[in-house]
Amino acid sequence: MSVERHRFSKADRAAVYRAIAERRDMRHFLPDPVDPDTLQRLLEAAHRAPSVGLMQPWRFIRITRADLRQQIYALVEAERRRTAEALGERQEEFMRLKVEGILDCGEVLVAALADGRERHIFGRRTLPEMDLASVACAIQNLWLAARAEGLGLGWVSLFDPDALASLLTMPPGSKPVAILCLGHVEAFYSAPMLELEGWTQGHLLEDMVFLDAWGNSA
Repeated sequence: MSVERHRFSKADRAAVYRAIAERRDMRHFLPDPVDPDTLQRLLEAAHRAPSVGLMQPWRFIRITRADLRQQIYALVEAERRRTAEALGERQEEFMRLKVEGILDCGEVLVAALADGRERHIFGRRTLPEMDLASVACAIQNLWLAARAEGLGLGWVSLFDPDALASLLTMPPGSKPVAILCLGHVEAFYSAPMLELEGWTQGHLLEDMVFLDAWGNSA
């Protein structure tokens, strides 16, 4: 069978599935720096992500200035408090959660959508949000590669995108998507942190796969 000709070795397949299974959205980091060669490999992995029409809409801004980290942290903290207020009765519970590691991790990256995306029609005429899906694929590539390298990564989405874009002097039409905290960790969580903290529970796969029509159990 042709699948056997193209299949990775058993050990290589196991490594891929292990990285997927053990990937975690990390919030607790050690301050050790990330090796530059490793960071380059991770960014190359991100850049190999699929993108609709090969538009490659992702851009990564590496934050190297300590004062800029502090300003990004302040934006996140402001949105964390606004989010807490919007959660009503779960406000205090939410405020006890650690939602970022911006000041702790070895590297901070901001993943963004590039400007000029409107000229890319292929694959986006009816689904313009496919540019965002492409950036998400790049982030996931980076995430899985980081796990394989023994590094943690956390996706932070608590920020005002216009304020962050202004802080980073991003051009009109571009948009920040994620603040990525990358670095060494003491240990990876045994399960998603929000499950361990009792905030929520993940869903079972069988509840999310349908046959032929929405809601038809597989």
